[in-house]
Amino acid sequence: MTTLSVPLTNDLRSRIKILVKQGIAPNEAEVARQAIRFYLEEQAVGNVLKAQKEPSLKGNLDELAKKL
Repeated sequence: MTTLSVPLTNDLRSRIKILVKQGIAPNEAEVARQAIRFYLEEQAVGNVLKAQKEPSLKGNLDELAKKL
């Protein structure tokens, strides 16, 4: 595992500490990890929703996957 140093505003740092106190995560680093995972999941959901609007992607997903 590597370490990433990120400057935070005082407000963000305070909010992270509150999340730890609330038991959302055991420590500040885990709050950051959870936030990144959440962001990536949201991006993936957004990509799926966007793809569903794509006319060329209509039909059975298994059949479409075979074409890839």
